[in-house]
Amino acid sequence: MAEEAHEKILVSASPDRCREVSTDFAHYPDWARDIKKVSVLDYDDSGRANRVEFRAAGLGRNVRYVLEYDYADFPQSFSWHLVEGDGLKKLDGRYGFEAQEVGTRVTYDLVVDLSIPLPGLLKRRATSKIMGTALKELKKEVER
Repeated sequence: MAEEAHEKILVSASPDRCREVSTDFAHYPDWARDIKKVSVLDYDDSGRANRVEFRAAGLGRNVRYVLEYDYADFPQSFSWHLVEGDGLKKLDGRYGFEAQEVGTRVTYDLVVDLSIPLPGLLKRRATSKIMGTALKELKKEVER
């Protein structure tokens, strides 16, 4: 069964800066601790990454997955869905960017379904860890 999670964080930077960092997939390994390698497989007509392959360390093992990105609501948000992946049935998500008086509220929505059998509590913890880590690391990189 898929686990859904939603989190928000206030980032001391403009929405443009948040979007710039969050869509610069090639540099994820520089700041996202669990991401080991990223390859952009193709681009859309606007030059944005469309399909991206990730190699990451997760749940004590190395995993490979490919995400396809959707920019229909850009610049307010962008989303993605899993095309294929090791140990994953679903890895769908969305980043949203809302300007605040000071900074940007970044919203992160994530739906994860692992193909390896894990008790619900462990799946929830894994989803929570993915989310919390991703937002904190994004915030740190954007504010750097």
